[in-house]
Amino acid sequence: MTLLDDQRQSVSDPRADVPDVGQLPPLGVVPPKMHAQVIRPDRYGDPGTAFQREVVPTPKIGPGEVLIAVMAAGINYNNVWAARGYPVDQVTTRQRRGETEDFHIGGSDASGIVYAVGPDVDNISIGDEVIIHPGVWDENDPWIAAGRDQMIAPSARIWGYDTNYGSFGQFARVQAHQVLPKAPHLTWAEAAAPTLVGTTAYRMLHGWAGNTVQDGDLVLVWGGSGGLGTQASQLVRAAGGRAIAVVSDDERGEYAMKYGAIGYINRREFNHWGIPPLVDDTEGQKAWSASARAFGKKIWEIAGAKEDPAIVFEHPGAATIPTSIFVCRPGGMVTVCAGTTGFDAMVDLRYHWTRQKRLQGSHGTNDAQAAAYNQLVIEGKIDPCVGRVLTIDDIPRAHAEMGRGEEVFGNTVILIGASDPGAGKRS
Repeated sequence: MTLLDDQRQSVSDPRADVPDVGQLPPLGVVPPKMHAQVIRPDRYGDPGTAFQREVVPTPKIGPGEVLIAVMAAGINYNNVWAARGYPVDQVTTRQRRGETEDFHIGGSDASGIVYAVGPDVDNISIGDEVIIHPGVWDENDPWIAAGRDQMIAPSARIWGYDTNYGSFGQFARVQAHQVLPKAPHLTWAEAAAPTLVGTTAYRMLHGWAGNTVQDGDLVLVWGGSGGLGTQASQLVRAAGGRAIAVVSDDERGEYAMKYGAIGYINRREFNHWGIPPLVDDTEGQKAWSASARAFGKKIWEIAGAKEDPAIVFEHPGAATIPTSIFVCRPGGMVTVCAGTTGFDAMVDLRYHWTRQKRLQGSHGTNDAQAAAYNQLVIEGKIDPCVGRVLTIDDIPRAHAEMGRGEEVFGNTVILIGASDPGAGKRS
C-alpha cells in the first residue's frame, strides 16, 4: 500500500449528514457523526440491553493512526464481557488512563476501506481495502523497544475491547500497524469474520517455542464447531497435524470435520466436567477418573492408536482444564486463551509436574503472527467459516446469545458499510 502526499489529510465536512448504515460518504469525506452500537456503564449487564444504537461523534485519529470505514464487523466473546462490565469495567478503566468518553464502542474484527491516515503513516493509502488485526500497543514501550514480543508488553491491549471506537460503528480508529490487506477473493463479510479468532489460534499453536504444532501432531480442539475452533483445526491441518474436535452434538461434529478435524468427540457423552472431587475423596476421584479415562480412550479411537494430544487447544476454562491436563501427553502443552465457562480452573499437579506438561496462557497476536495468519487467508488455505450474517441492530442479540452459550456454527458477522453479504469479492 502506497500513500500519496495529497491523500495525507482527509476532508472533514461539517455539513455532511450522518450516513445511513449500509451507505458510505464519498471516499475520504469523514462525517462529523456516525451510527454505532454503544455500551454505557448504566446499562452494564445483559448484552441484549447493554448495547444500544446511538449517533456519536466520529473518532479523530492521531499521528500514527488510521480511520477505517467499516464494511463488516465480526462478533467475539470479549464484548460479552464488555457489555457486562465484568471482569473489567472498560469505560472506567480508560477514564483512569485519561480518556474522556463515557461509552464503549466495541468490535475487534473488521473489514473496511481506509478513509483517513495520520501524518506519520507512510505505507497506507486512502481507498485501500483492508482488514484489522486486534493487537494494539505503545510503540515506545521499553519492552517492545528491547525487541520482545509486542503482545506481552505492559502497554498491549485488544482493539475494540480494551480500546474504544472498535468495529461496531461506521468508522473505526486503529493503529497503522494493525492494518493488513484484505484477501481479494473474500466478500466484506467473509473478510471480517476470522481475524481475531484466527490470529489468536495462530499464536496458540505457533507462538510457544518447544510446543509449536508440528507435522503429524495430534491436537485436541475444544469448541470445534465455533469460530475459534474451526480456525484452529484448519491451522493444525495446514501445519500437517491432526485435529480432534470436541463439540456438543453430532451435527456440530460433522461441521468441524468439514473444516479440518479428523474426527470429533461429543462432550455430552461424558459427565465429569467442572472441578473434580478432592484427592482424598476416594469414591469421587474414582468416578471422575473413570469418565476422564473414557474421554481419553475416545481420543485414541479417533487417532487409531494409544496417542495423546501434543497440544490441547483450550478456551472453556473451568469446566474443561482438569480433563485437558489429564489427557495431554507428557511434555505436551495445554494452551488457553479464555475462560468462557469460568475463570476458577483446577489443575491436579500430580499429572502436571510428574509428566512435565505445560499450561500456557496465550492472548491476542503480535504483528508477525497476524501477518503470517493473514497470508494463509490470502492464499486460500484458511476458510473464514462464516456461520451467519446479521445487521447492526442484531449486535445486542448476537452477544446475548453468545453469553448464554447458545452455540452457532462458525463466525457471526455484522454488515455495517456493506449492504449485500456478497459484496466485496473480486473475480
